[in-house]
Amino acid sequence: MTYREELERLKPFEARAIIEDLRKGSVPIEHVPFFTVGRQNWLKFIEEDLDNYIAEGGAKVRFINGDYGDGKTHFMSIVRHLSLQKAFAVSFVVLTREVPIHKFEVVYQSIVRQLCGTFEGTGIRQLVNGWTESLKADLTTKEGPPFEERLASLGESLRALPGMDLNFANALMGLADNQLRPLEEGEAEGDRLEGREVLYQWFEGARVSKRELKPFQIFEALDKTNSKRFMGALIAFLHHLGYRGLILLMDELETVIAQSTSIRNASYENVRLLIDNAEQAAYLHIFMSIIPDVILSEKGFKSYDALWSRVRSIGEGKRLNYRSVLIDLHRTPLETKELLELGLCLCRIHELAYRWETKGQVGEALIKKVCAVQRRMGLLSEVRLFIKQVIRLLDMAEQGSPPDEDADLSEQLVASQRETEQEKVEQLQPKWDA
Repeated sequence: MTYREELERLKPFEARAIIEDLRKGSVPIEHVPFFTVGRQNWLKFIEEDLDNYIAEGGAKVRFINGDYGDGKTHFMSIVRHLSLQKAFAVSFVVLTREVPIHKFEVVYQSIVRQLCGTFEGTGIRQLVNGWTESLKADLTTKEGPPFEERLASLGESLRALPGMDLNFANALMGLADNQLRPLEEGEAEGDRLEGREVLYQWFEGARVSKRELKPFQIFEALDKTNSKRFMGALIAFLHHLGYRGLILLMDELETVIAQSTSIRNASYENVRLLIDNAEQAAYLHIFMSIIPDVILSEKGFKSYDALWSRVRSIGEGKRLNYRSVLIDLHRTPLETKELLELGLCLCRIHELAYRWETKGQVGEALIKKVCAVQRRMGLLSEVRLFIKQVIRLLDMAEQGSPPDEDADLSEQLVASQRETEQEKVEQLQPKWDA
């Protein structure tokens, strides 16, 4: 089914939910294909990397550069969608007050909780539960060796996986034993549930006491020093399950610039750590979104020598290199024909959402005028602004007052720009100085 056919199958509530998300400046992840226009060159080389490098055991880090409104988050959502289609596991982490990059353990916790793939739901709990469920037939059948022997054999296989950590393997075996071994006489199901919760929390990177972990032969909990091993073990397990690798998307790294010096330095140290981890890993691709100031500003990467020495070459070339570390959306804005395609898609979704017909009130000619006004004001590259402007025009037309003069378009564009600028200010406000 083509995305156009999928678009026509949208129910009014679904279409309205998409419009409401777009008003707030975001694209719902599950509907990314509706809005995938342009960026073909970047995506072509990313796809080639996924198929011929990451899936073969390679690893790398790339930065997605763009100003507020250039479509960084949307681009990352496209990469997420593409990666899932290609049988990679994916984790999309938004760096916020609750998930600050300067606290690496918290970032790791978010990575495993946002993990998704072919299993039902989201998060590492669902991943390992799906795995134990798949073992049930082999481990509990009455024919063949006893349960304990089969479990021991499975444990040997897991521990022998390249990149597997002993603690991670023992946690997997502990969970399989907990869920699949028949209850012994006098044993209560509640005891099993308590043990299972301990293992779930350990997988999620939460603080668990050594006393609780000892029965499972787990000797370490997550910290900054072992995070690389734990990440490697997770990737080894994913690869064992048939995934081609792990794609990690980290959005809104640019908010670090507004933090205090100590927080900023700790954040940049963790970015350096992620780069180092990737260089020594396999089947891993990390994408981080930034704004131009992260490269150019004195509070950006150059303020932390240990990181700057690793990334100082990014963005230096005058000519675009689609294989470079920097995916520069800021220098490759959408063209008018691509914005036109996007605008017409918005029109159809708005019609479905509010059960009306534009009847040409907001069509190709008016959308081209919107592009012309944005270009005249030097704002054509701002996709978020374009989307807000088109939705504003659609709202007015649906209510019976479509604009028909360039002056009206300019006035509406200024109003949309004010909204976007306010969102930008709020986006860059310090959020985790504590």
